[in-house]
Amino acid sequence: TQSTWETSQEHTFRQIVCSHFPHRAPMGFPQIDYAVLPEKVKEFVLRTVELCTPDSVYLCNGSQQEFDRLMELLVNAGTCIPLNPETRPGCFAAFTDPADVARAEKDTFICSKDERDAGPTNNWAPADKKMAELRVLFTGSMRGRRMYVVPFSMGPVDSPLGKLGVELTDSAYVAASMRIMTRMGAAALAAMATREFVPCVHSVGQPLIEGDPESADYKSARSPWPCNIAHRNVCHFPETHAIWSFGSGYGGNSLLGKKCFALRIASVQARDEGWLAEHMLILGITNPAGEKRYMAAAFPSASGKTNLAMMLPSVPGWKIETVGDDIAWMRFGQDGRLYAINPEYGIFGVAPGTSFSSNPNAMLSCTKNALFTNVGVTDDGDVYWEGLPVPDTDIMDWRRRKHWLPTLRPNYKGRGTGYKGTGYKIDEKTDPAAQPNSRFTAPIAQCPVLDPNWELAQGVPIDAIIFGGRRNDTVPLVYQAFSWQHGTFIGATMRSQATSAADQVGLNHDPMAIKPFCGYNIKDYFAHWLSMEKAPGARVPKIFNVNWFQVDSTGQFLWPGFGDNIRVLEWIFNRCAGTASAVETPIGYVPSKNELKTEDLHLAPGVMDRLLRVDPALWRKELADITTYIEKGLNPTPH
Repeated sequence: TQSTWETSQEHTFRQIVCSHFPHRAPMGFPQIDYAVLPEKVKEFVLRTVELCTPDSVYLCNGSQQEFDRLMELLVNAGTCIPLNPETRPGCFAAFTDPADVARAEKDTFICSKDERDAGPTNNWAPADKKMAELRVLFTGSMRGRRMYVVPFSMGPVDSPLGKLGVELTDSAYVAASMRIMTRMGAAALAAMATREFVPCVHSVGQPLIEGDPESADYKSARSPWPCNIAHRNVCHFPETHAIWSFGSGYGGNSLLGKKCFALRIASVQARDEGWLAEHMLILGITNPAGEKRYMAAAFPSASGKTNLAMMLPSVPGWKIETVGDDIAWMRFGQDGRLYAINPEYGIFGVAPGTSFSSNPNAMLSCTKNALFTNVGVTDDGDVYWEGLPVPDTDIMDWRRRKHWLPTLRPNYKGRGTGYKGTGYKIDEKTDPAAQPNSRFTAPIAQCPVLDPNWELAQGVPIDAIIFGGRRNDTVPLVYQAFSWQHGTFIGATMRSQATSAADQVGLNHDPMAIKPFCGYNIKDYFAHWLSMEKAPGARVPKIFNVNWFQVDSTGQFLWPGFGDNIRVLEWIFNRCAGTASAVETPIGYVPSKNELKTEDLHLAPGVMDRLLRVDPALWRKELADITTYIEKGLNPTPH
């Protein structure tokens, strides 16, 4: 179904295409010249070509011309539509199969030789058996399609912390997205002549074979978003560092440089090489005196991670700059400090809930050259998702249904006049315009608060590591660990309130926010963390925990959050500098009275005491629950 924007007489489809593809390559996609490949890369590609039998093979170079050609293919296939080139230059909206909208944890496997190496939090499959199954699935899986050879670097190519990879995929959407999310192209390929690389194989699992045009297989292979969810497999082989993904085109399952490489395989490499691969943002923070520090922070889903990475501080004189919003690779430098890089090159953000009120810098990051997936599209060629003001123009929803209207429910709390004065409130959970896990993919270079040191080869020095989650009560606004070991315990026992974005209820354990992404036994991962401070000359960062989400008896948040979180970061900054005082409690150090500058917030009397309170009764229950989790949830590990 075409939107009005696509079919309007003022902007014909061809005019839109031409405006978006000024660098179109007339030669299309020439067949690969195997002679330009480093020997090990060539062997990997030839083996996979023999297995998957694509019609053609193309070596990606990462150029703008190539990206334009990929997007033109996707537009012509009906996978994407171009957005308004005047208001969203270089932007496109993609629409997936309704069954292929998120990471597939039940179909994600750690394929080690020994089951114990996968641990209690991962799905395990025997390496040899799973590889045999994959070879059956991948046999002929790319018939009728083009294989894209995507050489890429995670982190700057010249960084001692960086790693290289090659993804072989039959998806133009994946090839285009990898250009945004990684450093793709000739420089990465050239480095593979002397360095190891992670081999990644991906197929949508729908070969274009001839047959009955009316059959379901024939039609699904030729759909705008081919996938094979019934046979979906996302497999990681820690002993060989290989990644194989079949049947899904969704980013978390197909952009194999992201969670698959940057966390699951990288965590194994980090364990073996003495560094950390973490599900953490990295930010630079500068105080009014011009002093600057760097912090890394881990938060589970829907706990304000991207908002913190791109915060606009409410306190004058303070500045936050973004190094990365999702993943941190950290290694000790020669001076004993822990240095971090952001291995990614783009932002892969959740769209719903992102707005100019919650995260203006994220919104500004995707105003151009962005690929939106499963969002609503307005009649004038812009995007819409829940959390944004509902425009007056017609909206096509993520399923490509035109004339979408929000579902309304009574405005029980009586705040304001409701949606367009109706007295009703929008029910964002019922039939939303944007799929709840819809995404925007944009170059991180477009972030208006990008840190000038974000691409330093040696990384930036980390002074503080912050853990946090959504907790209605118990956990104070902020507290500091007594030591590195205590901080490791805090991270290892993180719990967070389930949100509408998660298929869970109650409090969920998510150790260090890496539970779905640790590529080996989580208990060995904790041991690796504990061992870090024993590295020769190590000067480990201080560790803190924050909780922005305590509520009162009516369910209203006690802390304003967003830009006012700078008041908490100020205390953390000063604790690192040795200039802020604290009170020792059984769980760690909390700010002394009046250390957090909140006078201008006009909080109700007693609120700050409540926010920083350590309630013995609640913590006894917390420790009992943690003990149960450690003894039953993490044990016994299968042998």
